[in-house]
Amino acid sequence: MADLELTDDVPPEADDGVWLTCIECGETFAPFDAIRYTCDDCDGLLEVRYADLPTFDEFEGRGVWRYNAALPFEEGVTLPEGDTPLHRVPRLEDDVGVDALRVKHEGMNPTGSFKDRGMTVGVRVAQEVGVDRLACASTGNTSAALAAYGARGGMETLVLLPAGKVAAGKIAQASLHGARILEVDGNFDQCLDIVQDLAARGEAYLLNSLNPFRLEGQKTIGLEIMESFHADHGEYPDRIVLPVGNAGNTAALYKCFRELVKAGAITEDQVPKLTGVQAEGAAPMVEAIEEGAEDTTRWDEVETRATAIRIGNPVNAPKALPGIRATGGTAVAVSDKEITAAQRDLAGEGVGVEPASAASVAGLRKLRREGEVDGSESVVCLTTGHLLKDPDAAAEAGAEPEPVPNDTDAILDIIDDGSSSVGKSVRRQAGKVADSPSLPALVAGGLGLAYLYRKLRSKR
Repeated sequence: MADLELTDDVPPEADDGVWLTCIECGETFAPFDAIRYTCDDCDGLLEVRYADLPTFDEFEGRGVWRYNAALPFEEGVTLPEGDTPLHRVPRLEDDVGVDALRVKHEGMNPTGSFKDRGMTVGVRVAQEVGVDRLACASTGNTSAALAAYGARGGMETLVLLPAGKVAAGKIAQASLHGARILEVDGNFDQCLDIVQDLAARGEAYLLNSLNPFRLEGQKTIGLEIMESFHADHGEYPDRIVLPVGNAGNTAALYKCFRELVKAGAITEDQVPKLTGVQAEGAAPMVEAIEEGAEDTTRWDEVETRATAIRIGNPVNAPKALPGIRATGGTAVAVSDKEITAAQRDLAGEGVGVEPASAASVAGLRKLRREGEVDGSESVVCLTTGHLLKDPDAAAEAGAEPEPVPNDTDAILDIIDDGSSSVGKSVRRQAGKVADSPSLPALVAGGLGLAYLYRKLRSKR
């Protein structure tokens, strides 16, 4: 069973107050003396630990590196990243029926996903340990981020993708940033098996979320949510709902909250409930939560239109499952149809996300219907990738273009077929104004149609 307790003991292996601890056997390691991703003794997952944990008062600046007091370095290989918006979505908030709903849009990072937060730290660590070739397996976003940050750091980048299973926008990013792209005849989990083998042979530095330093950058999502939500609402959110693929963000957020509690920045009862959402066709974490298991059982066959979470073997489950349980959260699976509906709902608020991102809102809706989430709760939904990450999915979810003649009157006839009465009334009144001798005065004052539109709206 994973032991995630933070202690005051600083081992002799610590380097400037930073070290690695195995969450299974408790063995400790120096952070940068050798390349390691898992424990030398038992192959358990590693976690970065610190002698001194900061409170909110110690942070300054903007973006991920605002939080350098909680990270291994003062600054990383940066584009820069972080400082993403916490959107208000009032219509969606009312429709879902919770006290407060905010959307943390990680698609506003430099390469369009939360992965940039992990890469700014991870590529900096790669420089520290002296490697020159970076590698990852990816459903798309990791490859785009690694390619960009590898290019920024002047390092060779190798990405393995499941053939035919990655959105074109993500492949284009990795390609343009100069990564060498290998399309594997297999799924994501099989790609990760190969990348881990390459890393074990010393052929590349692994930068999937199995690498504990990746999660250090990702925990800054939690720090930003807590600071921003508290600044706006005077309290911390009751619940954070997030999509789950490899479970890195779930693990990272739980680590963020454990460190804040240990530092005295928040109390145990102020920790938000971590709630994971997966697609029905790729839901090993949900299965583990429902069955009370300590780890997931690998799903060899996975399928969902939410390509970013089409993962059957979440490597961070041993860190993430305790986080969901300890915070009083849960996990839920949603259909592709529910994901698409949520993607449209977010777009209706002006928030454009890829399908996997919308899983968080779809999951919140389902949990609200089932009574698992109370109407009095304040909730943050994490959306992890930008709309244009998967333009094909966006086009399928959106409205079809309408072919029209090359003629203004014909276009107006088509518009009138679906127009509101306000729009039609504006045009009728505009026609009267056009024939009026007062037209020059109205135009000169810049008031014409805008004035009529406001009058008609006020009458309605």
